[in-house]
Amino acid sequence: MKLKVKENNKNVQEFNLLYNAVGWGAYDENVTKRALDNTFYSVSIYDEDKIIGYGRLIGDSICFMYIHDIMVLPEYQSKKIGTLIMNKLLEKIKELKKENPNLRVYLGASKNKEKFYEKFGFIKRIDANLGYGMILK
Repeated sequence: MKLKVKENNKNVQEFNLLYNAVGWGAYDENVTKRALDNTFYSVSIYDEDKIIGYGRLIGDSICFMYIHDIMVLPEYQSKKIGTLIMNKLLEKIKELKKENPNLRVYLGASKNKEKFYEKFGFIKRIDANLGYGMILK
C-alpha cells in the first residue's frame, strides 16, 4: 500500500463511490457538488491513484465544527486509514482552536463505531451533561 493524502479535494465521483461503498447510498451529483463546495476542509486518502478514504469538516470554523463523512473502502478498513483521516482532521481543528480554544467539535458516529471515536477523546453528549444529540426526520 502506497498512501497519498490530498487536502480539499472536491471530486464528486470519488465521494459518491465511497458513499456507496460504505452503504450510505450516494447523493445526486449536484447535491454532492454543493456539499463539497460548502465543506470547510477535507482529507482524501489514496492507495496510489485509487480513492480509499475520506473525511471532512463542516461548520463556521470559530464556534462550531462538525466532523462528517469518515469513509473507508471496506477492503481497507482495519488498516488505520480511518485513524489517518481523523488525525489529519484533528490537526486542522488544533489550528482553529488557536483562535478560539472553546471551539466545539461534534461528530455523529455511525452505529457501533463509537469506540473508534472514543480513541480520539470523543465522549457521548449525554456523558458531557449536554443531552442527547438529535436529528430531524
